[in-house]
Amino acid sequence: MLNKVLLVGRLSRNPEVRFLASGMQITSFTIVVNRRYKSKNGEWQEESYFFDVEAYGNVAERVASTLSKGYQVLLEGSLRQDKWESQSGEKRSKVKIVADRVSIISKPVSKNVDSEINEESIKLDIDSENIDEDIPW
Repeated sequence: MLNKVLLVGRLSRNPEVRFLASGMQITSFTIVVNRRYKSKNGEWQEESYFFDVEAYGNVAERVASTLSKGYQVLLEGSLRQDKWESQSGEKRSKVKIVADRVSIISKPVSKNVDSEINEESIKLDIDSENIDEDIPW
């Protein structure tokens, strides 16, 4: 079975940090991904999708110390489904992304700048397996 997610989007909020009883760090954040498409009448439309993301261990530490709202990232990970039962006995579930690797594409764009947007590419790769590796593009 294949379970792989690749997304490019911007953080819609600052990362939140918490710790397991074992001491392992978990960092949660949300990214927004926009999709442009042409409607049936020929006009361009845009939809935004918000995805909840969790990172663990080294990736979680680096995300929490480096990223904030507005950063554009390339996210590689997998889908996970949490299942639980509510207090009223209803079965609930939620799908989230567990990040294996997060690469920064650009810094947040300042709203105070009236000039042309300059999306400076940053060569910082947040990956628990290949921390010293360069971004492949």
